[in-house]
Amino acid sequence: MPDWSYHGIFRPVLSKLPPTVSREFIHKRMNTIASLPFGLGGHVINFLGREESSPLLKKAYNGTTFKNQVGLSGKVDPFLSGTKAFSNLGFGFLEIGPVTVQPTESWTEPVVLEERKKIIFPDKAESIGLTQTVNLLKNFKKKQPVFVRLSGNSDELLKMIDSFEPYADGFILGECEIDTLPSTTKPIYLSLDSCTDISIEKLERYAGVLLEEKTGLTELTKEVRKLRKAGYSQTIITSGGIYEPDDALHLVDAGANLVMLSDGYVFSGPGLTKRINEALLDKLQPETTPQPGWSSYWLFGLFIFFGGLLALLFSITTIILPYDEYFLGMKRDTIWAFNDRIMLFMAHDRMTLAGTMISGGIVYMQLAKYGVKRGLKWAKQAIDAAAIIGFLGIFAFIGYGYFDWLHLIFWLVLLPFFIAGYVKTKNITGTPSSTNRKNHRIWKMSLYGQLAFVILGFSFVIGGIIISYIGVTSVFVSTDLLYICMSPEMLAEFNQNLIPVLAHDRAGFGSALLSVGLLVLMLALWGFQQGNRWVWWTFLIGGLPAFIAGIYIHYAIGYTTFIHLLPAYFALGLYFVGIVLSYRFFHLTKKK
Repeated sequence: MPDWSYHGIFRPVLSKLPPTVSREFIHKRMNTIASLPFGLGGHVINFLGREESSPLLKKAYNGTTFKNQVGLSGKVDPFLSGTKAFSNLGFGFLEIGPVTVQPTESWTEPVVLEERKKIIFPDKAESIGLTQTVNLLKNFKKKQPVFVRLSGNSDELLKMIDSFEPYADGFILGECEIDTLPSTTKPIYLSLDSCTDISIEKLERYAGVLLEEKTGLTELTKEVRKLRKAGYSQTIITSGGIYEPDDALHLVDAGANLVMLSDGYVFSGPGLTKRINEALLDKLQPETTPQPGWSSYWLFGLFIFFGGLLALLFSITTIILPYDEYFLGMKRDTIWAFNDRIMLFMAHDRMTLAGTMISGGIVYMQLAKYGVKRGLKWAKQAIDAAAIIGFLGIFAFIGYGYFDWLHLIFWLVLLPFFIAGYVKTKNITGTPSSTNRKNHRIWKMSLYGQLAFVILGFSFVIGGIIISYIGVTSVFVSTDLLYICMSPEMLAEFNQNLIPVLAHDRAGFGSALLSVGLLVLMLALWGFQQGNRWVWWTFLIGGLPAFIAGIYIHYAIGYTTFIHLLPAYFALGLYFVGIVLSYRFFHLTKKK
């Protein structure tokens, strides 16, 4: 659940419900998605949130490797109803627990203080018990290390450690004084929440310590620094106190090795993990060299751009080409004389296709130059997915019996450039960084801009599928026939090959819209990092040709039926909202 959906759709509703009810509702729904068969759930979550970590953020402590330093506190998911989902949300590690031998029979509802952005978690552990937790971990496919926090007396701790040994990557003990450490090959960390005046010598017995936030980030940071100044060299884990990326950076700078999110994750949203990792990467300022193969992708987009310009030229001059006339067996003048609206309708489909191609070419070139060239894996994957769908669209062109040789030649010209780009960038692994550090108003407004662009992308994808389907089945919608003033039977009687040509145009436009819709959607889902001015300009300049051509041609030919143009007006509104609300976020380059 990315921030644009969390803050823009779900949280305003869920915050009205009792804390446990809203928590379990959202966790179970997320877990349902994560549990889709054949690994589909993980792909869906990654598609929506894009949570992979840069290899540069990888850390290793006490024999355990973490893909990043950000974990999730077990307080957020005490009943483990969302564990499968959380494993896909970009965390470097997960905490489970505190676990007790017996399930908790009753518990106190967490207190949510909205104005203070604080959750008061119950003192008594909420636990589903040892047996149920072990059974869950047996069937849990780990994607990151899992720490199990244990609560109980010495005998209970020994029993639980023995049960969790095959599944846990480390243990966190909630009790301070233990005479003899349990025998285990896994690291044991001591929670200092209940400890007072324990010596550094005693702390050295453990692999590390856990510091719990009690009175705010400032005090937690002081505790970390105090331990480091006292000469403590073992691993320090913190829990809580993080509400924005800057908080995590402060703790890491103070000496924390690993940080866990708790109530800040609830208030700031699931994207907080990703934002912290992007800020950590930005702080490293890794040097990058131009990614080989980016120019092939750029040329791929350039040819699509010029192809769109050529199609636009034809749509405002001859409309149909000589090979169209050959297939129809008649000249364009004959069609003009029979019913001029047939030609205008064809111009309408071909100009909208041209505008879509020009827009797509611009987005491809921008992704190649500013994304792939910088080694960003998401930019490559966006190009690949949209291009493959675009290539497959040639089969939609012939769905009604008309094969356009010009499209095949264009397809063959594009293919070598795409293959060259695909092969040369096969090992690309880069992830984005961001200058965003705070939950400021500009960031919050950008979430609604992002939501608008995401809806726009989804709308284009759905619209492309529907138009392609119509193109290979019924060809016309009711308003088309009202505009042409003829039935399909009358058109077929005039020329039996006319409908296949019209179907070819319709399916071709649908295929192009689907491909470009994927570009818009993936750019909106994956490219929203503070300071990415090129993304904003891509949306602005890339969107104009499609909207101008698509709306202008309808007014130019007099096809202005409101219900027919309503989807275009809706899309234009989303485009305008997205452009306005995201402007300051994309142009804010300071570390703020």
